[in-house]
Amino acid sequence: MVDGVRAYRLIAGMWIRSTMTYRLSFALTTLGNFLATVLDFVTIMLMFGHVDALGGYSLPEIALLYGMAATAFGLADLVMGSMDRIGKRVRDGTLDTLLVRPVPVLVQVAADRFALRRVGRITQGLLVLGYALVVLDIDWTPLKVLLVPLAVLSGGAIFGAVYVGGSALQFFALDAAEVQSSFTYGGQTLLQYPPSVFARELVRGVTFVVPLAFVSWLPALYVLGRAYPVALPPWAAFLPPVVAAGCWLAAGLAWRTGLRAYRSTGS
Repeated sequence: MVDGVRAYRLIAGMWIRSTMTYRLSFALTTLGNFLATVLDFVTIMLMFGHVDALGGYSLPEIALLYGMAATAFGLADLVMGSMDRIGKRVRDGTLDTLLVRPVPVLVQVAADRFALRRVGRITQGLLVLGYALVVLDIDWTPLKVLLVPLAVLSGGAIFGAVYVGGSALQFFALDAAEVQSSFTYGGQTLLQYPPSVFARELVRGVTFVVPLAFVSWLPALYVLGRAYPVALPPWAAFLPPVVAAGCWLAAGLAWRTGLRAYRSTGS
């Protein structure tokens, strides 16, 4: 693991140095990434120009959900966002070049074309999260203070595992990048809104099947003092690290299975 982290740092550093060769271009693309994500929250603000509450939640409460989900996803997208290219590598045979290098394939794929501009998404998420924490009248306790950063970091790990699991699927379904995106980008969009606006079956699905609810819904509702639509004990809000570990175990097994099933194009 230590060697893998070191290799990731070296590969990512190479791409960062390449990016910084054109500093103005980097600044503009980072700003564009930031502004593009800002529009997501602007859409929610426009909704509240016509309603006082959405699913029983005020704008600051939804901002808390949004900020936690957006920041967690931004971290995963920064670190693992290149995983969706694995399908193209399998199709054109360039994955073979990664197999002969003395570095784990997962590390090489994740660090490939590391895009530092994605910090714009993280910045936007943190700003919305900061706004929510300042505006909301929350009865803070030490556990709630600890839970917010813990949930964001664990949520990033959960999204990262989804990236890896979706990439493993592309070893078998070579054009499944959109399926992966439906759980990563689509999952982040889902978590921006309160669970009360969705069908109970969908809420159960993202709680017990693909546990994205542990990214923001459960921790945020605990901080807000609200009940979760699915019957779960209050301490379930502190399970994101455990859920993240389980997701990575499943994703790792799926990745190893897919990699072992890989057959070169022969060209």
